[in-house]
Amino acid sequence: MEISDIISTRYDPKSFEKEVYESSLDSFLPKPEKNLDNYFSILMPPPNVTGNLHLGHALTYTLQDILVRYHRQRGVDTFWQPGLDHAGISTQLVVEKWLEKQGIKASDLSYDEFIAKVWEWKASSATSIITQQKALGCSAPWKYSRFTMDEGFSKSVIDAFVQLYKDGLIYKAERLVNWDTKLETAISDLEIKNVEEAGSLWYINYKISDSDEFITVATTRPETMFGDVALAVNKNDERFKKLIGKYAVIPYTDRKIPIITDEHADMDKGSGCVKITPAHDFNDFEVGKRHNLGFISVLDKHGHMLNDELVPEFLRGVYLKKARKILLEHLTNDKLLIKTENIKHFVPYGEKSGTVIEPLITKQWFLDAPTLAGKAIEVVESGKVKFYPDKWKNTFFDWMKNIQPWCISRQIRWGHRIPAWYTPSGEIIVEKTEEEAIQKAKMLNVAPKDLRRETDVLDTWFSSGLWPFETMNSEFMKRFFPTTTLVTGFDIIFFWIARMMMLTLYFTKNIPFKDIYIHALVRDDKGQKMSKSKGNVIDPLELMNEFGADALRYTLTFLSVPGRDIKFGRDNVKISRNFITKIWNAGRFLQTQGIKFDVPFNQLNTDGKISQWILSKLIEFKNGIENDIKEYRFDYIAHRMQVFLRDQFCDFFIEAVKIQNDENTKNIAGFVYKEFLKLSNPVIPFVTEHLLDLLSHNTDLRPTDFSTLKINETDVKDVEDLVAWVHEVRGIKHAEGANSEKYVKSKNDTSKLNKSLKELFSLA
Repeated sequence: MEISDIISTRYDPKSFEKEVYESSLDSFLPKPEKNLDNYFSILMPPPNVTGNLHLGHALTYTLQDILVRYHRQRGVDTFWQPGLDHAGISTQLVVEKWLEKQGIKASDLSYDEFIAKVWEWKASSATSIITQQKALGCSAPWKYSRFTMDEGFSKSVIDAFVQLYKDGLIYKAERLVNWDTKLETAISDLEIKNVEEAGSLWYINYKISDSDEFITVATTRPETMFGDVALAVNKNDERFKKLIGKYAVIPYTDRKIPIITDEHADMDKGSGCVKITPAHDFNDFEVGKRHNLGFISVLDKHGHMLNDELVPEFLRGVYLKKARKILLEHLTNDKLLIKTENIKHFVPYGEKSGTVIEPLITKQWFLDAPTLAGKAIEVVESGKVKFYPDKWKNTFFDWMKNIQPWCISRQIRWGHRIPAWYTPSGEIIVEKTEEEAIQKAKMLNVAPKDLRRETDVLDTWFSSGLWPFETMNSEFMKRFFPTTTLVTGFDIIFFWIARMMMLTLYFTKNIPFKDIYIHALVRDDKGQKMSKSKGNVIDPLELMNEFGADALRYTLTFLSVPGRDIKFGRDNVKISRNFITKIWNAGRFLQTQGIKFDVPFNQLNTDGKISQWILSKLIEFKNGIENDIKEYRFDYIAHRMQVFLRDQFCDFFIEAVKIQNDENTKNIAGFVYKEFLKLSNPVIPFVTEHLLDLLSHNTDLRPTDFSTLKINETDVKDVEDLVAWVHEVRGIKHAEGANSEKYVKSKNDTSKLNKSLKELFSLA
């Protein structure tokens, strides 16, 4: 044995992890020409090109990599689709801040200049992200990586949009949307964070038309009253029966609005009378549709009151928050504000901008999600697509069965521009290319110079929804589609999973994946969500630098208990590093004993009782992992690794090696240890491959087939009795001390134990 082949005294992952990874790159490539009846494929949730990875990414990629490595080492042709997401709004915000640090104002750049800067950022960010993924051990075939804005993918996105439009499933309409006044774009319901805050309920008097009477309205949004189209009361509310059908006058205007009845008015809340403002409230929007009321917007896209006759002169052009304050002062002075009630209510904030989101009537592009949702619901109900844990399918159903039209347009610059052009008369032309649009315009007697290109871009999740099938070439589609498993967090069930299911089923008439494993969120060790503002964010790269990638991977695996958020702290990784050090030290001890690690299984003498016992435990370990993989119980795998290596192999079998010191026991020890490294490789690939190379120069990771091995259950039972006895004696010794009478009696009470087995262990 050469000096370089000797296991060093200290476990130092930095000294070998990069070399191990780079030496394995060729093994990550799929071999679609082989094993045509057996494959495993999985989609990498493409990280946003916004910077570094976080622990949530590390968890997802670790669990995916375990599945990929497990199937690959068993000879299954495996494909892990890697890639990156352009992440429209998120990336644009990051780039704007990046430019600001350089003294460049993004708004001063032309469209082309800004897009060029985003691509510059993307190149740097992509390199950083992939470097981190490799450091974590992601065994993806990087040559097949895709980006949601690369040329081929962009063409697919445009083709998909045009087909959906021509099939009548995409349309442009004026509807109420969530409007971010800071970003000046529409956003989806899923991009909103509802925060409970202290607020006020203001009771305001509206005068009854042609009367001296007043009706009191309770509202949390007084500034939108100039967009009111009705007041609503409950038909059973005796207080207002005489007013139903009459008209009220909006304060500071001459505009009259009807008093109607609707179930939206709750007799027991507020004053019992609510103002209906369909252009600024989603519930009111539905009331407006039920009663065929108008839609009057009084806010502009910047969050200011409109500068028109609908709004009193003292509020025209005033920013929303200031407008509320001014209006309340007027209402108070004019004795129209009856009372103010302190309340707790939820306020919608944009996750990206941090600003309050305003419901606003705008013209947007919509996808008919309710129509597409039917097939997605059907494949889950039929079991063609399964959720793990199963409870998540109910969450999926709750949302999908109540899904609304999906607003797919965004008023930003970075993203796939919607392939639409407008004629001077307002007609819309949707085609795949500008050339095709010009040809269509000529048929309408419209000159090319008169065509106006759509400036809106598509929601990021529209392109991400095509990920399962537009990433693969035709050969891989035949071989690896539909994919086997999707691993992701529950927070994007609606963002991504639902979109992929709807669009994949529509375009391919097939499911995108068979199994969906939903993992929990990673929180800090106190159970709080990690955030920069709290100062509790843990950088996975920093952890890997300090403890090694295997320690981080093992920690995330061990803590991945289904249905429970992960409480993660640095001490968890330190404990994992200590366990891996134990694995390292076990290999070093065996090596110092001159143990051979390359004796073929069919040349081993497996007849001894202790050999039968450890081999039975090895088979139990192997079979347990196989079942855990099927059930996605990653935490069980990590637990099994500890039980086998620490409690069974080190604490008992190595003791036999020390005492028996015969060649056969040593050969069994070398074989079992090597097999443990193979079986543990999917979880901790770096240290296992490095040790395999040092011990045998053979990194063949295929586990041994034990189907021909016959286990003598009687022999195994004898050793199990001994193991139980040793546990009992050690427990007494730990609790009461080595000199206690109970310990001495237990140690000497050997009547039920085979003497030859007891002599294998040192108990003192």
